[in-house]
Amino acid sequence: MEYRRLGSSGLKVSALSFGAWVTFGQQIGEEVAAECMEAAYDAGVNFFDNAEVYAQGEAEIIMGRILKAKGWGRDTYAVSSKVFFGGRLPTQRGLHRKHIRDACDAALRRLQVDYLDLFFCHRPDADTPIEETVLAMNQLIQQGKILYWGTSEWSAAQIMTAEAVAREYHVQGPTMEQPEYNLFHREKVEGEFLPLYEEIGLGLTTWSPLASGLLTGKYLEGDPGNTRIHLKNYEWLKQRFESEEGQSMLEKVRRLRPLADNLGMTLAQFSLAWCASNPHVSTVITGASRPEQVRENMQAIDLVDRLTPEVLAAVEDIVRNKPAEPPRF
Repeated sequence: MEYRRLGSSGLKVSALSFGAWVTFGQQIGEEVAAECMEAAYDAGVNFFDNAEVYAQGEAEIIMGRILKAKGWGRDTYAVSSKVFFGGRLPTQRGLHRKHIRDACDAALRRLQVDYLDLFFCHRPDADTPIEETVLAMNQLIQQGKILYWGTSEWSAAQIMTAEAVAREYHVQGPTMEQPEYNLFHREKVEGEFLPLYEEIGLGLTTWSPLASGLLTGKYLEGDPGNTRIHLKNYEWLKQRFESEEGQSMLEKVRRLRPLADNLGMTLAQFSLAWCASNPHVSTVITGASRPEQVRENMQAIDLVDRLTPEVLAAVEDIVRNKPAEPPRF
């Protein structure tokens, strides 16, 4: 496993990490979840990602029980949670001081840990002053409840506003952002965020490297059944795959497959290696419903060197979606 600094911080996270979104509490039971986490940990993964909204908190409960049962040293792994989508009541959602504190305390209880290594603002909150959010996060750091805070699916402008507030008040600004990043979703990571890597040392913990399974190739011959597109509340994913855009992406996946085959990789490994080849990515969050998938995915980090400039150029010829660099002033 390769370990990379989380942005400009001193924390080093595994280049491939493991997350609970969709699978824990929805697709797989606790026994399989434990096998997947163990396979990841044995492969060198030291970052496990979660959120209050995943399976309405059940994903964190499952992960917490597994962490306790495994008895891994707390100094051998990092764990995260995210705050925003806590519930339906006004006091249960958003980034105001009350919900940030309540969500953090609830995550600590569910995960059965004394502190969170990473705590993300899961979405921007237009109803809460950014000063309130930044200072609430800093208070959690001062209390020892979290070590680093960051954002997820924020714009570059929103992140820079938070950073400016943090500097004004001489407190810790956002260390990391968690954006979607894969061969079909590149705008923020490769375009919009480019100035932030140098200006504030932003780290990235990217999600959906396989585009919700599209880049595994399993949908090339139609719906294989028993996938996340059949889960409750994921009808949007099925509609996306069946759309004209989705069919266009599938055709590109079909053309990417020979590239992966020629390099001795599965499509999944190829797609993960491509994400990890970006030097601005601190860690690529993977997911799996079987331990065999975890072991296969983890091999991708050893295959990054096979993505030569010639291979990457061939990829660009297929996907044709490289973002333009933003203007610099």
